[in-house]
Amino acid sequence: MLDHHYEQLFPDLWRFANSIARHEHEAGDLIHDAWTRAMKHPHVFDLEVHQQRAWFFKTMKRLLIDERRKSQREDVFDYTIHDRIESPFSDYEKIEVMEILSTLPEEERTILFQKYWLGLSSAEIGRQHNMPPSTVRSKMKTALKQLQKYEE
Repeated sequence: MLDHHYEQLFPDLWRFANSIARHEHEAGDLIHDAWTRAMKHPHVFDLEVHQQRAWFFKTMKRLLIDERRKSQREDVFDYTIHDRIESPFSDYEKIEVMEILSTLPEEERTILFQKYWLGLSSAEIGRQHNMPPSTVRSKMKTALKQLQKYEE
């Protein structure tokens, strides 16, 4: 009985999964995970075909969102490049810069670090902080203005 449901739904599930996934492998994983979840909720197969399709689409979309959020949290920056670059600052200057940066709010300090030390774009930073790139640029501008006050 499940084979019939699978054969009936698969073409639509495949098209939808490919439209939201980065590649075919991810699309296949989405279908597999959604089908596995459906097996845990047998009432899904009692629904009309269009309702089943909608349930699978919604489930695959949620699975993809969850996976993307998880991968954002797991993104670890490569700090080892920092170890390979010689700093142009003396130890005293490093301490002074750290003290000045510590006056900034945590989020602005992190954004400046990601932009100027890691070289990330405002779009990349925005994805990691769940904010639009324009907000990232605005926060950078505010932080830089605060840092300029210390220079004066």
